Amino acid sequence: MDSPLGRFAPREVSTGEFPLWDKALALLNADLTATLPRQRPFRLIALTSLREDVDVPEDVYVVLSDGEWHGNPLHPGSAADLAQALAAVADAAQETVGEQLRQAWPLCAEHGLGMHPRAADGRLSWWCAGERGLARVRAAVGELDRSGPARDRRRPVSG
Repeated sequence: MDSPLGRFAPREVSTGEFPLWDKALALLNADLTATLPRQRPFRLIALTSLREDVDVPEDVYVVLSDGEWHGNPLHPGSAADLAQALAAVADAAQETVGEQLRQAWPLCAEHGLGMHPRAADGRLSWWCAGERGLARVRAAVGELDRSGPARDRRRPVSG
């Protein structure tokens, strides 16, 4: 049966359509399972683009298992390499969790503060601002379940 939304109905993005986003999503889903075990995995959906200023037929979003999302779409240019794809998908996932579940994600186990992805040692890692403005690497994205205590590496917080 056709959707009453017609061509504007969301469609599930198939595995393999965006291989780097698939890899990024797998890493984020590992962190989601480790930190919010009752939450089912993130998915990708596509919607017909309404933007006339770009040559992209569909916009892709990171959604919760129930299909809800919030924020801007992923852009095909963000899938040039795994680091870029992971940063884009992590930002989109955090936006969706924040708005749809009304909570920061992921949280630092030590400080209870929301963490943010940043490049560190050639990898994208979750950082916590922690105490007195000193940022601390908690774990590489995708490794929160193996992170254990915070690494003993601190840096001043900056943009």
